[in-house]
Amino acid sequence: MKRIGLIGGMSWESSIVYYELINKKVKAVLGGFHSCKSLMDTVDFDQIVKLQHEDKWEELDEIMIDSAKRLEKAGADIIVLCTNTMHLCSPAIKANISIPFLHIAEATGMEIISKGIKKVALLGTKFTMEKDFYKEVLAKQFGIEVLIPTDAERAQVHQIIYGELVQGKIKDESRQIYQTIIQNLEDRGAEGVILGCTEIPLLISDSDVNIPTFDTTTLHAEKAVEWALKKD
Repeated sequence: MKRIGLIGGMSWESSIVYYELINKKVKAVLGGFHSCKSLMDTVDFDQIVKLQHEDKWEELDEIMIDSAKRLEKAGADIIVLCTNTMHLCSPAIKANISIPFLHIAEATGMEIISKGIKKVALLGTKFTMEKDFYKEVLAKQFGIEVLIPTDAERAQVHQIIYGELVQGKIKDESRQIYQTIIQNLEDRGAEGVILGCTEIPLLISDSDVNIPTFDTTTLHAEKAVEWALKKD
């Protein structure tokens, strides 16, 4: 079994979910008392949020590079970044480590095409929805068309993530807002919806909407385990 290096803390609530998922997956595959060989380096999310909203992505690159290097030096065999938005920093991370980096959009894209879906909605922070780092991977590598909410809807999705979900607040009224937005995207042709923030699955699941959901946290974690258990 290879050792997974996890960059966590964005938020710590979702990092817990990653840790739980990778260990459950290893146990399901190997049985017995098996658990995943892993390392986690966590950052201070308050600093990350401030730099995101100040659009200081070069500084964020340096924080992510430092964390990835620390994990590689400690013995990680692959890097998994436990967040969607911070994959904006993935080119900088990959350029500064010598071990593989598993991109969350690649793990998601593989699952989407396996379902025969070619047009999906994307929910996440405004950075994930509005910038191209996620949509480009899905379009160029998998031929998937991505729809995003309207300006007003994107503001609602973003506010609920940062104002509630990353603080562990789960509200029924916010679930209803997301359901309405997803229905609007379905009306525009979306055949599935990417839950493109590690906290969104705390609020929305398949049972809440009419179209398939793609939980990026679960897909990313399970793909990392698949890689870690693969024999060379």
